[in-house]
Parts: sequence; structure tokens; C-alpha cells
Amino acid sequence: MNNMDAITLISIIAFMSLLTPTTAFSAPAANVKTSIDRTETTNNIKEKLILPYIFSSDSMGLNVGVGGMLSGYYQKQMTLGGTVFGGDVSRGVGLGVWNFKLPKTERFFLSTYGFLGYYPEQRAYTGNRQSFIPAGTPLPGSNDSSNLQFLEADGSSNWFDVKFEYALPIGATRDKGMVEYRLKNGLLISEPSGGKEWNPLKSGATVAVLRQFNRYQSFEFANEELDGTIHAIELGILYDNTDFSVNPSKGSSQYFSISNDAAWLDSDNKWTFMNLDMSKYFSLGESAYASQRIVALNFWTGYSPSWEIEYDNIGGRKVVNNAPYNEGATLGGFYRMRGFDQNRFHDKAAIYTTAEYRYTLKYNPIEDVNWLKFLKLNWFQIVGFVEAGRVSPEYTVNTLFSDLKMDYGVSLRALMAGIVIRFDVAHSDESTNSWIMVDHPF
Repeated sequence: MNNMDAITLISIIAFMSLLTPTTAFSAPAANVKTSIDRTETTNNIKEKLILPYIFSSDSMGLNVGVGGMLSGYYQKQMTLGGTVFGGDVSRGVGLGVWNFKLPKTERFFLSTYGFLGYYPEQRAYTGNRQSFIPAGTPLPGSNDSSNLQFLEADGSSNWFDVKFEYALPIGATRDKGMVEYRLKNGLLISEPSGGKEWNPLKSGATVAVLRQFNRYQSFEFANEELDGTIHAIELGILYDNTDFSVNPSKGSSQYFSISNDAAWLDSDNKWTFMNLDMSKYFSLGESAYASQRIVALNFWTGYSPSWEIEYDNIGGRKVVNNAPYNEGATLGGFYRMRGFDQNRFHDKAAIYTTAEYRYTLKYNPIEDVNWLKFLKLNWFQIVGFVEAGRVSPEYTVNTLFSDLKMDYGVSLRALMAGIVIRFDVAHSDESTNSWIMVDHPF
């Protein structure tokens, strides 16, 4: 995901993912370090994109802003991105640098990015951490909970991340820390980085990551203000054995990580969380109307061993030592279970699986539209998907594979300046949601 990490900022911010500002990032924290050379670009790997945007929602009202990115200008794999937006109540500004190769090194990369935002009617499917939930009432966010169990108020949602990544000297990054891709019409024409055999020593790229991440969120009710802070560390490793990490058509990837908050500084809750993310891709080749037909599968599971329940003397319950509702075993939103609200479900454990059929069109309706050339749009992709998952207070097969939540949807995606942008519409028995994001969900 080369510059794709920058996508995290531009996706959540510049392309209207601001509608769900309280979420943490659900995609793997580690990414293959790449540079992309598009044959349509005369100055090789240098890319820039500036997009003014305007959006309106029931909770945020009308907002206007601008987002942009620069890639390949200082180092060919490095990306700078940022955005600013504002509305009647909401406002935000974000800035980041991704994949800066540390001086005099070949394999160490630094990324740092953050965002300050204020939003009306923030919603969290959780309870007041100090209050006990009465016996007989499902815990907010649990698999059996009602979608009416939430907190909602105006407030801030700020975050700041720093991460160091190391590209191991094996496989596709045996000789150098980056993979270089060459594209024509948005399709890979250079040597694939993986996908032929599952062997980290010979194929694919392996990346280790150390991430320090910080979150602050507040809810300003009429009579009180609730807020919370985390200062956590994540240690993870990614093995990406796909042909083209930005838009895979074959191969697989696996990511495992452990996160921990030791209640440092003003963080007042200790917790640990582990997760495993696995994807597999099958190419069905081209057809009369498609340059690619891809079946993409994903399985994710998470578990918080520190998660516990305390009881009062009348059977009331509250959760302690748990990962926050938007950081741990969480489902719902623009990465997992898109037919449900952001971070709708969370518990001690979770499983999730999805299947997508990605159909990349040969026809590009804006290819010859001169005033849209600045978008550098190479292809459109039509996607159908189904998802299933659930959260659970225990990690057992009988519980996790019963009473699964399900949804389905369609997506329109485009490759712009080497970046995948998607518009998803998903339906569940609770809601129909639309998401605008950058990058595939997996």
C-alpha cells in the first residue's frame, strides 16, 4: 500500500469519510513500501491531487473543504497529504507524512499523521464507563444490543499516530526496501511482487511495524461532559504475497498484531488486544467488457484478553480493562460490516468474513473528457460484496459462529493517480449506509 497509508488521512478526511470521524483505522497498520510509475505520467513517479469537496448530512449539516496530496516529490515512495474543512458547527484540520525513508537507511520508514476535529452529534454505541448496566439489559454494542443504545452529543475527536516500519530483506524486498510497480491504464505491466508461491523467503514482501497511537474524544452533554484518552502501542507483522499490493488480483496477505495501553499519561484504562487479518485473491482473467475479474476473500478475528466484567450487588454489569469501542473487537462501518453504523458492535472477541467480486471495466467514460484529466482516472471497477460477522463475550466456536450478523452491497471504485477510491452502499437489517473511502477495504 505505498502511498496508500496517506489514503488513511485523505480517505477519512478529504473524501468525506469525515462523516465517521470517531473511528480508528481498521486496516493493517503495516504496508508494502512501493513506488508507482504510471506510463501516462510524463514526470515519472511524481503525482499530485487537489480536491475541493462539499458534503451535507443530517448530523453535520453543510460542510466545505479541500484535501490534497503530493507523492514522489522528495522521495519516490513518500507522500504528503492534508485537508481542512468546516461547517456551521463542525470543523477539522489534518496533516500527515507517510513512508519517509530514514536517512542513511534502506529499510526503515517513518509515518506521522494526525487530525483535530469537532463534530455535532457524535454517536458511540457504548455506555458511561462509570455506570453499571442493569441486569437483563444487553451491554451497549454487544451482539444482542439494540441500535438505540448509544451516547450522542457534540464534541471533539482528535488523533495522532507515529509509526516505524521495517521491510525485511527477504522475498520481493530482498535487495531493497521498496517494491517498484509500473502501470499502463492502471494495470500492472511490471513483474508482480508475489502471488506465485507462498514463501516469505522467495515471494512477496514482509513488513514489521511499531505504531504509537493516541486518541481523544469528548461528548458535551447539557449537564456533563464525558471524555476519554488512549495512548497505546501496536506491534505487528505483515506478509503481503499479492501480485500488486495496491489492487491485488492474485495471491494472499496475512497480518498479525498486538496492541496495548498501559494507562500512560492521561489514559486511565489498561487493555490488550490481538488481531489476525487474512485475505486471498483469485484472478478469473479478462472478458469482453472487463480487463480484470477478481474474487477477493477476507477473514478477520480479534480478541482482548484483558477484557473483564464487574458486577454490583444487584447484578448490574460494567466492562473494565477493555479496548475502547472503536479500537478493539469492533464491527460496523466502512471497513467491516458496512451495512451497520460505525463501530456498531464491540465486545471481548469478534470474527468477520467477506467476499467481493471485483469487475474492472475496460470502458472509461471520462478518458477523453479534457476538463477531468486532472483526476488521472485510469479505470472504474464495479464490486458486489457480502459480509458476515459477530462480536462475543467469549472466544468459542459455538458462540462466535451462531447468530451471525449479515449485510450485502455494491461498490463503485476508481483508480485515480495510482490510488483506489471507493463508494460503497451496503444494506443490513438495521440500516442502509453509504461510504466514500480510499483504498479497498482489504
